[in-house]
Amino acid sequence: MKHGEYISFCECRNRFREIAQSVRDALPCLQNLQQRLVDSRDGPRYHVDTPVVYNESLDDVNEAADIRLILVGDNPGRREQAAENRRYLVGQSGKIAEAFFRNEKSLSIDFRKNVIILNKTPVHTPRTVGLKELCKLGGEKTKRVIDGSQKMMAGLLADFYAALRVPVWICGYSEMKKRGIFEPYTDALQDLIRDGTLDRNDVFLYRHFSMNQFTIDLRKKSPPNASAQCVAETLRQTGTDYRKKILGM
Repeated sequence: MKHGEYISFCECRNRFREIAQSVRDALPCLQNLQQRLVDSRDGPRYHVDTPVVYNESLDDVNEAADIRLILVGDNPGRREQAAENRRYLVGQSGKIAEAFFRNEKSLSIDFRKNVIILNKTPVHTPRTVGLKELCKLGGEKTKRVIDGSQKMMAGLLADFYAALRVPVWICGYSEMKKRGIFEPYTDALQDLIRDGTLDRNDVFLYRHFSMNQFTIDLRKKSPPNASAQCVAETLRQTGTDYRKKILGM
């Protein structure tokens, strides 16, 4: 990064910390609500360590870093919120993403060195669908704060984009619809593209890395033995098609 870019990056990073803190301050009972959600569901039981997760992997980024991509996931899951992690995409989805970039050497992207990861909200739930259940448990205020966090995270994405001017991959779009979990994020994203804050030609939407959806989808759209150039073009066209379908632009 150039020095000016790094200064802007650090400002964005600080803003992210402030967003996480503002959500924690607005919902002091959030951790108890999340623990109730964990304890009431089928699946692994665990202690909620971090109700609102700032991605600490951003603290490893220094001025010598070569950031080539901003990737946006959904929200922090069980492993992401664990005290020993507090980093995004460190579970199974993260391993799949890491393997994809490692195997697609033509993209020249190291997932852990050249990518910064954001989410549509920093609020933790065991599974993304749990955000709906969390809002039911916590009532209107909880929903209002979580919706607000999505708008702030869309704004944060725009800030990082302005600092770095690299492509944006938004992975996981199934809830980016009317009355979907991520409707507030989607509305804010559309506004940012309309006013030119985000260049729509740098914004691409894809299926999520979970359950290998991203890779399976790409394989379906790629011809057998596709060249490196073909893979890159398939990625661009797929991400553009989904952007037009979901965002209408």
